[in-house]
Amino acid sequence: MRHYEIVVLVHPDQSAQVEGMMGRYKALIEKGNGVVHRQEDWGRRQLTYTINKVRKAHYFMMNIECNQDTLDELNHSFKFNDAILRDLVLARKKAFTEPSPFMKEVERKSKYKAERADRSRAYQAKDAAKDVKSGDSAEVKAESTSEAASTEE
Repeated sequence: MRHYEIVVLVHPDQSAQVEGMMGRYKALIEKGNGVVHRQEDWGRRQLTYTINKVRKAHYFMMNIECNQDTLDELNHSFKFNDAILRDLVLARKKAFTEPSPFMKEVERKSKYKAERADRSRAYQAKDAAKDVKSGDSAEVKAESTSEAASTEE
């Protein structure tokens, strides 16, 4: 059996069905005694150029090991599925199981965003603690602003 990397672009209106599609293709590969080494959902992304008047597509990638009959069946199912805009099948020399460089970058960015959000919450808590120490709690500020608004009327 040979190793392959498959990248599929799905119509953005069908993004909700991507998990089911990936499951069906995985079952098809396993039925043919193949193995799925890596499966990644890259999500919706902007296309460089329009395909069938569509500017975005939902991407997913699979690294598999299968025989030629199973690969032919996969290609046939890609060809006759209207939700699939494009597919790319590459022959590989070995199985890739570690996350792709694209997913590593996505994970790095999400980790950075989470750390940034944690720092922001820490600064907000620190500011709230300062307000409480100085006697200017949010409740006192709210009461004073509502009193000021009622006196102006």
